[in-house]
Amino acid sequence: MAEQVSVSHILLMYEGSERSTATRSKDEALSQIGDIKSKLAEGGDFAALATEHSDCPSGREGGDLGTFPRGAMVPEFDAAAFDLDVGADSDVVETAFGYHLIRRTG
Repeated sequence: MAEQVSVSHILLMYEGSERSTATRSKDEALSQIGDIKSKLAEGGDFAALATEHSDCPSGREGGDLGTFPRGAMVPEFDAAAFDLDVGADSDVVETAFGYHLIRRTG
């Protein structure tokens, strides 16, 4: 079992999510993250989509969060990241910060 993972992610915050300045509703964020997931499934470039859409500062780096140990992220994010195979993308993951798409890179 891996003790560390490397991941990139795309985060869409919504009005009322933790640390959010977003004005989109929760339903709008869910719809938009679903559209991004569809683009990924059609072969879209993860880093480019993160740069264009992510509300996380990591979006400027193509969504790269680097490497972190188990337990470093909020539980929902942590569980999804450690469940992925290298190169795989998660389903939509909801945390207090909003909706994420996660790609395990290492």
